[in-house]
Amino acid sequence: MAAGVACGVRNSGGRDLGLLFSDRPCVTAAVFTRNVVKGAPLIVTKEAVEAGGARAVVVNSGNANAATGKQGLSDARAMQALAAEALKIETGEVAVASTGVIGVYLPMDCISEGLEETVGVLGPDGASFAEAILTTDTRAKEIAVRVDVGGRAVTIGGTAKGSGMIHPHMGTMLAFLTTDANVERECLQKTLSSATERTFNRVTVDGDTSPSDMAILMANGAAGNDLMTLDHPDYPAFAEAVETVARGLAKEIARDGEGATRLVEVVVEGAKDEPSAAMLAKSVIGSSLVKAAVFGEDANWGRVLVAMGYAGVPFDPDEVELFFGPVKVFSGGEPVPHEEAEANAALASGEVVITVRMGEGDASASAWGCDLTCEYVEINGSYRT
Repeated sequence: MAAGVACGVRNSGGRDLGLLFSDRPCVTAAVFTRNVVKGAPLIVTKEAVEAGGARAVVVNSGNANAATGKQGLSDARAMQALAAEALKIETGEVAVASTGVIGVYLPMDCISEGLEETVGVLGPDGASFAEAILTTDTRAKEIAVRVDVGGRAVTIGGTAKGSGMIHPHMGTMLAFLTTDANVERECLQKTLSSATERTFNRVTVDGDTSPSDMAILMANGAAGNDLMTLDHPDYPAFAEAVETVARGLAKEIARDGEGATRLVEVVVEGAKDEPSAAMLAKSVIGSSLVKAAVFGEDANWGRVLVAMGYAGVPFDPDEVELFFGPVKVFSGGEPVPHEEAEANAALASGEVVITVRMGEGDASASAWGCDLTCEYVEINGSYRT
């Protein structure tokens, strides 16, 4: 069950407090930001996950509760306790998340009142929860898939928020995944960690890693399948389903980057191994010059090649081929004659694909981002006001 309400955390109004709740205990996996600066909610949530598992998540938007010292940690624990009391569950069964402005104390009176209202409107529709966790996002992000596990239909669903300060080193911004599968805890953690590395960790909007980044996967076993383990015959299908949900959310976060007009995907093929392919793809997608070129519809392939060159992956530029959409622009160490207008046109659609072919092996990887626009600067030049 889920719900979201407006309780006054955000000065701009709108839903800003969300609650996610399972009516039965859950096995829980989580990944957290690698930023040295961590929001207080991450400390509380990590404790809950390590102690046995969370069956509820309380989230506020508009205030990150990060860099708020002892008071911030006390407030995060108070959020946890208030939610537990309202739901009539143990305090350690509640995870906490916050997103928004850094260095501002939470209005706990608003949150306390909001939690009472939120519990009263919990229901099967997660739309209000998906809305309540947003900050500068322009749309909610939700996805769900089903997979057969031992003859039982298992559902994996998720929602996420993220638009700016997106360059995660763990998971994403904030992402909440749920499943009714019966899953062993070690298996669930490995599944989330692996999916995170191949999806959320391959998104970048602006190169800034948030102190609030968190991804959680809760499994309550309601589907009644036999216990999912790493050696279960249906595990590959389950893991792929989780990755599908995570990838869908990751792409939507990139698509909704602050001020963005285009989703950009960089595909690296023919690399010696997947980690190398991923590093190259992320280096290109993270380049401000590449992102600005996409915004300007300027097929400046030299920026792509240079971004690959500082990725930390050795390669022979003479073996590289570059494509903007279907148009080959570079091969064999030199430019390929092409119609400039066609290459530029490949950057004009809502979804842009830049392909790199390496000729070093069979590995591939994709990374996702967006263009860099004037609006991005306007949004972040007055974020607190």
